[in-house]
Amino acid sequence: MARPSLELVVALRTTAARLEAGAAYQWGHLGQCNCGHLVQTVCRAEPRTIHAWALERQCDDWGDLANEYCPTSGHHIDDVIATLLALGLTRGDLWHLERLDDEAILATLPGGRRWLRRNDRADAVAYLRAWASKLEAELPAAAAAAAAA
Repeated sequence: MARPSLELVVALRTTAARLEAGAAYQWGHLGQCNCGHLVQTVCRAEPRTIHAWALERQCDDWGDLANEYCPTSGHHIDDVIATLLALGLTRGDLWHLERLDDEAILATLPGGRRWLRRNDRADAVAYLRAWASKLEAELPAAAAAAAAA
């Protein structure tokens, strides 16, 4: 699970707000899918650029990109993934974000929902907000642990 940070919480909430406001959303487009939208927020890159970088790797989705990640490959998309990892995300977080299926996040959803559609805008917004809230709740504990170290 991601390392809690205010920067990551803000990125998740900003991404959710942009999606809710009607930004172009296509789960099959690597720059307009769940991870693609977070990359737009964090890297300030255009969807078509993100998509082109991802296709350099010849992977079908962000789960595959995360699995194939190599920090010394020279591929632009690996630089993007390195930026996401530096923000506190894990490769597993990218896999789960693309599929909206991290059980720890799903458990925090209101109404007891335990399954989301990975290609549904409203479900992506709900997942991003739930994740941000979960990380935000962990911030004081994370700060205390860092101070004690």
